[in-house]
Amino acid sequence: MRPSILKRLCRRVAATAVLGLLAATLSVTTAQPAAAAGLQQVTGFGSNPGNLQMYAYTPAGLPANAPLVVALHGCTQTANAYYTNSGWPKYADEWGFAVVFPQTTSANNALSCFSWFDPNEDTRGKGEAASIVQMVDYAKKTYGSDADRVYVTGLSAGGGMTADLLAAYPDVFAGGSVASGLPAQCATSQAAASGCQTGPQKLTPAQWGDKVRAAHPGYGGPWPRVAIWQGTSDYTVYPANATALRDQWTDVWGIGQTPSSTDSLPGGTTRTVYDDASGKPAVEMYSVSGMGHGLPVSPGSGAQQCGSTAAYFLNTLCSTYYTGVFWGLDGGTEPGDPGDPGDPGDPGDPGPAQCYAATNYAHVTAGRAHLSGGYVYANGSDQNMGLYNVFVSHTLKESPAGYFVIADSGCTG
Repeated sequence: MRPSILKRLCRRVAATAVLGLLAATLSVTTAQPAAAAGLQQVTGFGSNPGNLQMYAYTPAGLPANAPLVVALHGCTQTANAYYTNSGWPKYADEWGFAVVFPQTTSANNALSCFSWFDPNEDTRGKGEAASIVQMVDYAKKTYGSDADRVYVTGLSAGGGMTADLLAAYPDVFAGGSVASGLPAQCATSQAAASGCQTGPQKLTPAQWGDKVRAAHPGYGGPWPRVAIWQGTSDYTVYPANATALRDQWTDVWGIGQTPSSTDSLPGGTTRTVYDDASGKPAVEMYSVSGMGHGLPVSPGSGAQQCGSTAAYFLNTLCSTYYTGVFWGLDGGTEPGDPGDPGDPGDPGDPGPAQCYAATNYAHVTAGRAHLSGGYVYANGSDQNMGLYNVFVSHTLKESPAGYFVIADSGCTG
């Protein structure tokens, strides 16, 4: 690329104060209309104050009260790019949930970025954030989505908007996943956006948590459960942002920054888990060694493989799989589902027993069991389930809520 062209691109990025990654992508990524098979545009979903477009993927035969995932693309991307490469449609089919893919355009931002740095767009009741919540409301009414199992995920600028949505609407989203993104309300102006990317303010966990609490004053919980994905070689959104996100959401949960457990995953990934007072994961941080700026994917047909490689979709491991299991979308209990008083499984209401068949790894990730010394133990009963891996499977019976026993020989309600 000639130096004169590169300079013009860099000036464009600085002028719009968006994620620094974009100057590199303009030469390799072009926006395409969202028209993949199965992905449908939805119009008339609300007043749409943020001037966004809504696309949705709903598997055939989707039952009522299924979960809903909102997936936000990165800068210079489209809803179709995220649909095609992220892996979310695969697990929507397998596990049974709908996915909404909001899309912004160059009419909102020169590089089609969600405006995570603009209080007129990323705060409660305003702009793009309000448009996304209108999409959620539409999905609840039209697809019958479960209001207690709505989740949001996003990459880069979409990750920054994800964090802002979790802060502004903790009563809407049960969980979130921020990939190569920014802590909630890191920047409140275009001028401050670039500084957040390369080095967010050196705030204490309490100060970061205060930014979340101020986004919806008076709200006292329950809080969303948050996954954080970050490459150690990301020089667009620096790894310090993942640390700030960890500090922010552990403080909101009131659980401190000391890990409950740490383990290794494929792709050189280290997962650090921070449990809530009941022993269920509230915050999980995934650090991918050597990965640059993008969403981790792992092309292939395996159960834990998904997505396809493209600009900012990087071949390491399937982050969508691990995120979905963390949220309980694989059929386990939903760790972040506060439920309604009187719902079976809510604290204080024993309800009918529930049964879950899965690998030891999946049980731990879903919050039904815990890890100690390389072995897995059922939550509540502390029964030894064997080694922590995907090769050992058990059926766990839950009754009352949060108390699990091994029921391999038969599990009935």
